[in-house]
Amino acid sequence: MKKAKIYIPSKSAMQSGKGKSNKWLLEFNKSKTENDHLMNWVSSNDTQSQVKLFFSSKEEAIVYAKKNNINFEVIEPKKNKIIIKSYADNFLS
Repeated sequence: MKKAKIYIPSKSAMQSGKGKSNKWLLEFNKSKTENDHLMNWVSSNDTQSQVKLFFSSKEEAIVYAKKNNINFEVIEPKKNKIIIKSYADNFLS
């Protein structure tokens, strides 16, 4: 049976804003890969591991996984704790 994980991907180092950070991703687990020592290529017989499906909500991704008999694990995003400080706080002793 297929296994997948559902999560919100983290932003890349090239992103500074939070645009497109609300999409949920269903990504299949990678299977064992094989190395071709002659050409130095990495290959796999599992094409499912290349599939990435984006959803606008976590519930949509879960419904899709259940409908297609996919075992899944939901990884909840970490909440960033925002500390509001003023510039003058840097000089307090």
